[in-house]
Amino acid sequence: MSKRTFLAPGVVVGDWWHRTADGRLQCDLCPRGCTMRPGQHGFCFVREAREEGVVLTSYGRASDFCADPIEKKPLFHFLPGTGVFSFGTAGCNLGCRFCQNWSISKAREMALLDASATPEEVAEAALATGCRSVAFTYNDPVIFAEYAIDCARAAHERGLATVAVSAGYISPEARPAFFEHIDAANIDLKGFSEEFYRRLCLGSLAPVLDTLRWLRHETKVWLEVTNLIIPGANDAPDDIARLCDWFVRELGPDVPLHFTAFHPDYRMLDTPPTPVATLKRAREQALAAGIRHVYTGNVDDTEGQSTICASCGVRVIERDWYRLKRWRLDASGRCVRCGHPVPGRFEGAPGRWQGRIMPVRIVAA
Repeated sequence: MSKRTFLAPGVVVGDWWHRTADGRLQCDLCPRGCTMRPGQHGFCFVREAREEGVVLTSYGRASDFCADPIEKKPLFHFLPGTGVFSFGTAGCNLGCRFCQNWSISKAREMALLDASATPEEVAEAALATGCRSVAFTYNDPVIFAEYAIDCARAAHERGLATVAVSAGYISPEARPAFFEHIDAANIDLKGFSEEFYRRLCLGSLAPVLDTLRWLRHETKVWLEVTNLIIPGANDAPDDIARLCDWFVRELGPDVPLHFTAFHPDYRMLDTPPTPVATLKRAREQALAAGIRHVYTGNVDDTEGQSTICASCGVRVIERDWYRLKRWRLDASGRCVRCGHPVPGRFEGAPGRWQGRIMPVRIVAA
């Protein structure tokens, strides 16, 4: 673990900030660039200005820990069938009206973080539960970057992979240090217009697209992308067409894309759930646009959740929700029928996690 300056339990001086000419402190972790005077919090709530600098107030604290399937992140081309040790903290740097983890991402009370663990304890717990990787998820790991980085280092020291489930709302200054320690990421591309991000997320689309391009072309991080389709907000065929055209042009055809169903939550309780037909139509649009691996999520759709060989069309990985069924890849990740390579990170044989979801309690030594 890198040397951190602790001001109190759970409070460390952050890595990305500077003092402004008028005596305030500016957080440089995400595109918001919150400026604060001592005692004030940033938009994410877990970053606070103190005399010593901008601090992270949730280091080593979590909402909960859980061992669950890697497919739940969702990651379909990264260590399929394996378990991933997952956790999050509190707060978020976006303000999505449709947030489905709002109880923690919108939390304003550190008392809600009733679990705690050092980075070493996180890694050891992941090993003990038989997981192959550690995921920073539930709320956005960007806002607890210092803790996530230290946990990722501890995981790598023990041979575990690391996963970030993020909205990609991170500054260019912070990106290299954060993603240096990440093996796979699922980035939530919430919509495809500035108006959507401004109105429903209190953010901006451009920094997310910049992060996606950077991850795809400047790093070795395995990348998958999720788009939550919300009826009446981002489900029009033109919305999907613009997203897919940009996707193929900027990310290429081999990055997996997941369309997932919205369920009424948080401040959009009056919006109906996404019809299965809408997801299937979006998937067909994306395939027709040239994206080779497109999936549907949060619905019962075996066809839309199975991996198809882009060359011969055979189902090389068949899924039933988070469980793997048929497996037709060889030890090097090639289709057993035609030998075409499937893009991803595979380890010869699928894992045997089989969809288990197990809450975990870490007891401090």
